[in-house]
Amino acid sequence: MIDFQGVSKSYGGRDILKDVSFRINDGERVGIVGPNGAGKSTIFGIVTGIVRPDAGAVAIPRDHRIGIMRQKIDVSELPRTLLDFTADAIPELKLYENELHGIEEKLESVSEDAELDRMLRRHGHLQSTIEHLGAYHLEQEAAETLGNLGFDPKSFARPMHEFSGGWQMRAALARVLISHPDVLLLDEPSNYLDVPAVEWLCRYLNTFPGTLALISHDRFLLRKLVRTTLEVNRGAVTRYAGGYDYYCRERDSRRKLLESAKRNLDRRRGQMERVIERFRAKSTKAAQAKSWMKKLDKLEDVDLPESLDYNGVIRFPQPPPGGTEAARIENLSFGYSPDKILLRDVSLDIAAGDKIAFIGYNGLGKTTLLKLLVGKLQPLSGRVVLGHHSVIGYQAQEFTELLNDELSVYDAVRGALPPAASTANLMNVLGSFGFSGEETEKRCGVLSGGERIRVQFARIFVNPPNFLILDEPTTHLDLEARELLQEALVRFPGTVCFVSHDIEFVRAVATTIVALTPGKTTKYFGNYDYYAEKSAAAQRENTPENPARPAGGAVADEMTARERRQQRAHARQEISGALKKARAEVDALEKNMETLADRRKVLVAKLSSGMKLNFAALKKELAQIEAQLTDAENRWEIAATELEALRQENDRINQKAVR
Repeated sequence: MIDFQGVSKSYGGRDILKDVSFRINDGERVGIVGPNGAGKSTIFGIVTGIVRPDAGAVAIPRDHRIGIMRQKIDVSELPRTLLDFTADAIPELKLYENELHGIEEKLESVSEDAELDRMLRRHGHLQSTIEHLGAYHLEQEAAETLGNLGFDPKSFARPMHEFSGGWQMRAALARVLISHPDVLLLDEPSNYLDVPAVEWLCRYLNTFPGTLALISHDRFLLRKLVRTTLEVNRGAVTRYAGGYDYYCRERDSRRKLLESAKRNLDRRRGQMERVIERFRAKSTKAAQAKSWMKKLDKLEDVDLPESLDYNGVIRFPQPPPGGTEAARIENLSFGYSPDKILLRDVSLDIAAGDKIAFIGYNGLGKTTLLKLLVGKLQPLSGRVVLGHHSVIGYQAQEFTELLNDELSVYDAVRGALPPAASTANLMNVLGSFGFSGEETEKRCGVLSGGERIRVQFARIFVNPPNFLILDEPTTHLDLEARELLQEALVRFPGTVCFVSHDIEFVRAVATTIVALTPGKTTKYFGNYDYYAEKSAAAQRENTPENPARPAGGAVADEMTARERRQQRAHARQEISGALKKARAEVDALEKNMETLADRRKVLVAKLSSGMKLNFAALKKELAQIEAQLTDAENRWEIAATELEALRQENDRINQKAVR
């Protein structure tokens, strides 16, 4: 249980949290939402002790282990390899191991039975704690989690400093996930993930047994994971006893009820004030007027919930007319070096009005494909053909960083106009993206992430495009801004090609999905749900229980009965040999596992006997046995699975023979 009691925190005179009290109960799955800068991350900082509140207190059970994904990685960690960094997930393990080693060094010189007994009990407790924390499996868990988050196993030995900031943050996420804390605090965990990694993270967190607190603008994660919602806004924290959709409905419903109550109250107050004003001067009504004044003073105001701080708008200007085809990709291949081809023989038709989302793991060429479409990169072979009168508006991943902080919003957008172009429509464009009056004179250096996004969209639309190409457009946008951009794109009559890790955004905007997998590009003529259904069905079709049917069924049907018998006999002969080999491998692994388990039992008994022994040597051997046993168990699981699949295939062939 995490209990905030009257907590306040301010920065530079601005109240971030103002006398807030709320509780996160053990096992709860809490989503923390609110505009950028409202104080969500400050709550995490207070929980972990990095931020000290100005007033109030926070109660956290002492025995709870807290895991949090840091937004920055300590530079001292960067020379370490990816796998070493990730596997070093539980800092207290080093303390326990050092204490254990210290006890082992002292045991041989201890003569008093009571002291020896105390040290042995502590030694056993430390060993049990280390095993309970999963120390012997951390490296294996690190490798599995890194793979699920999109890392190539070949990269595990590379030092951390060779990876980009986004990939470093993925490693930091993997590190905190395998630490198995009692309380898991995740601050925008999907920011650097692609769609498959977000889906895997959601499945993983659904099985997390502890307390989860999630700060996120990703509605997919919020909807799938959250059961309680905390809204942070203008110094207040409001608790909603439900997930994201419940929070949205309840907040809207609560506001409408309060607005109605306020209107009724204001109407009643107005009536009383008019009556008091009319009769106050009359002596015969003075007493009654005085009574009404007392009643008027007792009327309590209705406090409306604070509106969310985001007040921008996004309205795309009407695009210029174009042809029926926005673009065409013909047999395109591309690689950043001739020996490393990233995209091979890609062909794709993009019709006017299409809204296409490119999805797939990072590193498969999604951003590269967008850059090829806009001509930022040139293919090694094949070509990109733009449609008749296609006008491109391109937003790169890093485009918010390209603004000159010293320019005003007006000058930054005016700078995107062609030379000698008229500025007559400039204010209309700025207004379409929520900038009017004095806001157009704000310096870009003081803009929030969402405001910078809107400025760059305004720069795009001063020359209205009919073909938008967007690379991660929702990055840095809060929930309200994402929904506004989403609605604007749905209404946009032009063509849109985009990459986004926000699954709800993809689901709402895309009418076509292009999935990039190693060596293949597949187009799905439907939205995200259609793609998810079809790709899941294809995966089931190709599982060992449902092997993909070979091509050429018609030829197979024309086989004679004799040919089919010969084919089955050959298959039985082949599978018989494979079965014999698989059984032998499983038997050998089981025998090895029994030997290792027996030896582990002997070592544990020795360590617990209290005899004077070489504890350092025994501990080293025990660690080696544990590692060998884990490896053997993993290989046995794979071999046993393969053996079972072969048995099923053998049974299927024999059943066909009987028929």
